[in-house]
Amino acid sequence: MFRRGRSQAEVAHALGVSAQSVSRWYTLWRDGGRKALLGAGRAGRLPRLSDEQLAQVVGALKSGPRANGFSTDLWTLKRVADVIESVTGVRYGTSQTWEILRERLGWSRQRPARRALERNDEAIANWVGNDWPRIKKAPGAGRRGSSSKTKAASPSSPR
Repeated sequence: MFRRGRSQAEVAHALGVSAQSVSRWYTLWRDGGRKALLGAGRAGRLPRLSDEQLAQVVGALKSGPRANGFSTDLWTLKRVADVIESVTGVRYGTSQTWEILRERLGWSRQRPARRALERNDEAIANWVGNDWPRIKKAPGAGRRGSSSKTKAASPSSPR
């Protein structure tokens, strides 16, 4: 990008990195060419979980919370961190666990549908199919309620 005449600001924006990093890279490139940039290597710490370990974690997570010894079918970051530790021996905090789920696995947060345990979908469907149309067609169902009736204003009543 530098060779093609792109500015440091354009490079930073295009790559989504800081201006400081691009400035460092530019100095390396200007002084040593493209070969000087190759020596930089991978930035940051290497992941503590290998791809094979991550695959084992995914298998454990897909089997569900109950299969992993939890009392409910709800995953929390703390529970996922516990599964990662039990499968791999590597301990992560909840924020690191979220990074693994989001960045390495491409997973997103899912919220469970909140429904009453007593919910009866068949009874609801029956009511919507049978009772609601009957109620909707009942006499007076299309008329306005008493609160919307207008009273004629008497000469003495304030408006």
